[in-house]
Amino acid sequence: MSYLESRIRRLPLLIGPNPRRVLLRPFIPSLIVKPLERQEINPRVLSLFSRVMHLDESNVEAKLAEVFSDFHERHQKIHDIFAERFEQIRPFLPTDRELSESRRLLLGSYFTNEYSLESTALFNPGMIPAPDQSGLNPGELRFFLSLRATGEGHISSITFRSGIVDLAGNIRLDPVSPYVCQPRSQPAAKYDTPTFLRKLQELGVEYFDARGAMQGLPETFVMEDLINHVRHLRSGAEAPSVRRAGERALMLAQANYTVRFADGLDISEKILFPFAQSEINGIEDARFTRFEESDGSISYTATYTAYDGSVVLPQILQTRDFHEFSIRTLNGPAIRNKGMALFPKKINGHYAMLGRQDGENIHLMFSDHLHFWYESQILLRPSEPWEFVQLGNCGPPIETAAGWLVITHGVGPMRKYCLGAILLDLKDPSRILGRLCEPLLRPAPDEREGYVPNVVYSCGALLHGENIILPYAVSDTSSRFAVVPLVDVLNEMKKS
Repeated sequence: MSYLESRIRRLPLLIGPNPRRVLLRPFIPSLIVKPLERQEINPRVLSLFSRVMHLDESNVEAKLAEVFSDFHERHQKIHDIFAERFEQIRPFLPTDRELSESRRLLLGSYFTNEYSLESTALFNPGMIPAPDQSGLNPGELRFFLSLRATGEGHISSITFRSGIVDLAGNIRLDPVSPYVCQPRSQPAAKYDTPTFLRKLQELGVEYFDARGAMQGLPETFVMEDLINHVRHLRSGAEAPSVRRAGERALMLAQANYTVRFADGLDISEKILFPFAQSEINGIEDARFTRFEESDGSISYTATYTAYDGSVVLPQILQTRDFHEFSIRTLNGPAIRNKGMALFPKKINGHYAMLGRQDGENIHLMFSDHLHFWYESQILLRPSEPWEFVQLGNCGPPIETAAGWLVITHGVGPMRKYCLGAILLDLKDPSRILGRLCEPLLRPAPDEREGYVPNVVYSCGALLHGENIILPYAVSDTSSRFAVVPLVDVLNEMKKS
């Protein structure tokens, strides 16, 4: 054990997966699961419609009462959710006769199911100051913790916890609500064709296919324009590659959207579950930072990875209040691979971000536009045996008087993950002022077992007083906290 590891204090707090936290999700009885609007003729859906329609009213009411009895204590506003789900399936009913409210709600329940969003893992935490710091004792800081929740089918989403940390690094976690709620979503207001052409090519679509897919759209368009355009492509005589490019354009448009939560929800009740087709296999590893604009305004910005089962799509989300979130794609030739982390403010008038474009080294990039990144340069290569496989960041840089502190991760023999740290110049972060030659944190004996063994990982620490508060994942299963004095980390830095 190194000196620095001996100075780390692991807190006795453990945030583990809870299979009782369930979300109501649309359900489609089909051997091949597709969005309902893409189901052309699904015999199983039609059969289910028929069976429910043939029930007499007394049986409908009895079955609905049973459903409410079984599930009403597990969900808020379940009546409204069933009613909304019925309206979503109403266009596909093989009848236009008016139905009783009970039959509508029962039909809605047949096309709904529970999803245990954190049944498998609750990991890769990131920590930021909460927007509201009122009502605290001197020296206390209220924080939000973002976590990657993983459930059935290895689908990941973003969930939250909250708590208070004092100057000694002691943490009190707030109670967690038993309920989970999704926000309402709406597409971005407008899209522009030139940006789509460039982004389609970044996603591997050939130029002529991309141009053919977008031909006929105005320079700026709305979602309805694109949906109608893609429908025309599906039924037209265009080449299959052009039709596929059109589907990819629709996927890209759906990846740019806004969500808004209902009023009055606790932060632990809010879940950012995959909404767009590009995210259908998961929203991974959000790295939140409290971003200060040049005018002093504050937003909470996170990079994350959207995954559809085959394509990785780096995304960015922004919120000012954790009530409404704007989600957009990151664009440009420098946007490749996972693990982007935004600096918490502009540097010399430019946005700055870390990445790992080549899968092995930490890269640095600058841009005048938050959503467009064109060049990156290698900042740090693996140099110590515990990081020979690859390096990456573990969250946005932390501003200190000595420089930008970046928590890193390195992968060594037997794919063992350890955490390290580097220090960058405040005005020129391409200058490395120091780095740790030994790990800051490595898996303890009781942290080695889990969904992915021998891993510690973080998506963002914070500096409070003189201490670094470091939330970290335990073998991709649960999450813990560690505290280490900043001065000890700086003193152990290996000079470059």
